[in-house]
Amino acid sequence: MEFLQLLPVIALPLLLAITLHEAAHAWVAYKLGDNTAKLLGRVSFNPLVHIDLFGTILLPLMLMMSGGFLFGYAKPVPVNYNNLNSPRRDMVFVALAGPAANILLVVFAALLLHVAAFLPNTAGMWLVENIKYAIFINALLAVFNMLPIPPLDGGRVAVGVLPDIIARPLSRLEPYGMFIIIGLFLLPMLGRQIGMDLNILWAVLMPIIDLVQHLAVWIAPR
Repeated sequence: MEFLQLLPVIALPLLLAITLHEAAHAWVAYKLGDNTAKLLGRVSFNPLVHIDLFGTILLPLMLMMSGGFLFGYAKPVPVNYNNLNSPRRDMVFVALAGPAANILLVVFAALLLHVAAFLPNTAGMWLVENIKYAIFINALLAVFNMLPIPPLDGGRVAVGVLPDIIARPLSRLEPYGMFIIIGLFLLPMLGRQIGMDLNILWAVLMPIIDLVQHLAVWIAPR
């Protein structure tokens, strides 16, 4: 599908997936005692308050136009973990909130397919395409963010639940976590240069993403 054809059916799912992920972090942090995000107006399911000009709009547009891996992010929600009622335990709940929001959006999108059958052909087809991308994007964000690499949500969950002997060294990886993630994205390019398949990230993610999408297929109308 050409870029201009893809944009109308992917823009809304991508925007909602990225921003509601951050909104869920903010809401759970507030409910568990930290009002940092609340004071900044981030405890809101209005996507506009979470949009990052580069990460939410420009980066996904550039990747779509180049035919590359679709990726984006919203403004990270500031959380002062010391304000939480039980910092180590509640850190896990705050981290899980984002991926959980994406899974709920997968379920909602699948249920929305029941509505598409009652719409006129053009509107119904547009909705189905939006839903298809909503399911994939939310499944991707949920699974990707649960990789046990700080500062991803999965890394923070791991730090919160693992014994100190493992959690402390893992938490010290946080300043370098994004470099590790970028390296995983770049490995396939290196692999092509040396004639090896080094697409480790997709090999790990896709079976779980497929499992989440199968959940959506089970929920969707037959």
